[in-house]
Amino acid sequence: MNLYNIKTLENGIRVIHQPVSNSKIVHCGFALDIGSRDEKPHQVGIAHFWEHMAFKGTKKRKTFHILNRLDSVGGELNAYTTKEKIFFHASVLEQYLDKAIDLLVDITFESIFPEKQIEKERQVILEEMAMYKDSPEDDIQDQFDALVFSGHPLGNNILGTEESLKSFHRNHFLEFLEENLDTQRIVFSIVGNISEKKLDRFIKKYLEPIAHHKRQRERISFDHYLPRRLNFDKEISQSQCAIGTTAYPIHHPKRLAFFMLVNILGGPGMNSRLNMALREKYGFVYAIDAGYHPFTDTALFSIFFGTDPGQLPKSIKLVKKELLKLQNKPLGSMQLHVAKQQLMGQLAMAEENNMNYMLMLGRSLLDKDKIESLDELFNQIRNISASDLQDTAHEIFNENRLSILTYTAKRR
Repeated sequence: MNLYNIKTLENGIRVIHQPVSNSKIVHCGFALDIGSRDEKPHQVGIAHFWEHMAFKGTKKRKTFHILNRLDSVGGELNAYTTKEKIFFHASVLEQYLDKAIDLLVDITFESIFPEKQIEKERQVILEEMAMYKDSPEDDIQDQFDALVFSGHPLGNNILGTEESLKSFHRNHFLEFLEENLDTQRIVFSIVGNISEKKLDRFIKKYLEPIAHHKRQRERISFDHYLPRRLNFDKEISQSQCAIGTTAYPIHHPKRLAFFMLVNILGGPGMNSRLNMALREKYGFVYAIDAGYHPFTDTALFSIFFGTDPGQLPKSIKLVKKELLKLQNKPLGSMQLHVAKQQLMGQLAMAEENNMNYMLMLGRSLLDKDKIESLDELFNQIRNISASDLQDTAHEIFNENRLSILTYTAKRR
């Protein structure tokens, strides 16, 4: 890809533009450094609720006009909320980029939170919550967050609770925005076949008039992790298990080595160690994966799988065995070479998805104030040694650090 362009507007918003000539679709969106961890106790779930309400009315558009604006020209409008970010983004044919930017600015900064729409959307989110609770493989992920980050906003369910959702009114949304909206912590990211000159016209028309917002906000750091073990009996057919602990935050020098280690252990490749041990060798699971989700001050390392109730103890034992192998036995030169090539290939393929790449640019600029090119990442990966991987395994995979949450299936 060509080199990206970055500019900072007078209101503090940063714009990052990656020209792409081989696509008729332009992907663009706002990345806001606001997430569920920024909620106060009486606000749990409001960041995600705001994401929903952004589509429910602005100063110049009603719900239908928002939803129809891009759909009518074959485009897509979407949003999502994480622990530390909210994204509002769109994908359209290049000739409709004007419409997309206009709409994104409108829903991000001009929402009016009508009380009637709040009541409707409250029920929609309650249904969303019920849907996840009915899916044990989804529900256990939320409950594992609560177990690992107990007593901290990172442990709260992004959707909130039934009690908190029922308490929100228009003034609560306005309060949350007033406390958290900071234009210096907002990035507008765009990837597509759009010239810098044309984009500058849209920036001047839509982004520069956005009012400057500055807020002093201190995130509560997480520094009190204690490993916990918890089991729930559930009326489900398959037992579920979550195993994990805290790990390195976004800026930690060992972050990339640990990311590579987790990829070896349980990444998307069918040759991951957990997949080979639990599925291919013993047939205990249909799917098992390991994940690493870094935040600004901590991270979550997690392993999730489902298995027959009779195989749960054996499966947990096999997972611990694989974790111990990575601590005690360094990778051979050929194993290390293959692991590096696999990770580099996965990163390159991920960058081929222009929408995901657009979202990554926004996240990276917010988190690191820079964009690491593939070449830079590849050089860092090539410099990772077997001892680097073994050191991170010793630090994070130590059995005494692990939390384990299980849903034990009991016959209905």
